[in-house]
Amino acid sequence: MKADALRGHLDSMILAVLENEPRHGYAIIEALSVRSGGALDLPTGTVYPALRRLEAAGYLDSTWSDASGRRRRTYQLSRSGRKVLAAKREEWATFAKVVGGVLGEA
Repeated sequence: MKADALRGHLDSMILAVLENEPRHGYAIIEALSVRSGGALDLPTGTVYPALRRLEAAGYLDSTWSDASGRRRRTYQLSRSGRKVLAAKREEWATFAKVVGGVLGEA
């Protein structure tokens, strides 16, 4: 999938994979890949800045933990993040309906 197609949607997709459980950065990347059927193979240089941006905006909370002798940051949705995700889903449904209507069969 082309990176241009993701513009404006990466934040929403990250929020979505964190909806049901906290995850660390690599697990978020893996969940995006699995949920996209392998179409999303995002580099850490794309995902980690988005995580920092989402946390700074108040949509994510994070904690540090030790796993197998390594420190890692685990992210989870904040209350604000859940509200934003709900709004983004509504926006996406409207967008998909409009574009589908235009691009669908004549």
